[in-house]
Amino acid sequence: MVQLIVSSAGGLPRWVLLELQGEVEARSGGALPGSLLGDLHYTRQARRPPRPPAAGTPRHRAAHGSQLPFGVPVLVVGHHVLYGKVVTLEKPFAVLVKEAAGPAEPHARYAVTALIKTKLLFKTRPKPIITNVPRKV
Repeated sequence: MVQLIVSSAGGLPRWVLLELQGEVEARSGGALPGSLLGDLHYTRQARRPPRPPAAGTPRHRAAHGSQLPFGVPVLVVGHHVLYGKVVTLEKPFAVLVKEAAGPAEPHARYAVTALIKTKLLFKTRPKPIITNVPRKV
């Protein structure tokens, strides 16, 4: 039997999952880890509250009081803009880091470093940013 020991320190940071449709490729053909993807902004308009689920259901208890103060997320990647929405995950994710186990300890030990309870969903095609449209004279 395999035993896993999971521990966490007090106040964990909250991360946000970013979901994009399609592929993200580096312009130079290099690797993406550690490179800048784009700029993330939020509009000032508050997002429309979701339709409330039936009372007494697990989704009702999870959604009650979980309204986020953000507006609509806007991701600017190069010369393109994407509009998304903030989604609360039904089952949160925990970010785990494997700790070095000593020779006297036969079990694997993991530390929880962050929690992911929210994702930003960008499911529409990117729109090109056009700043100056020349006119024919």
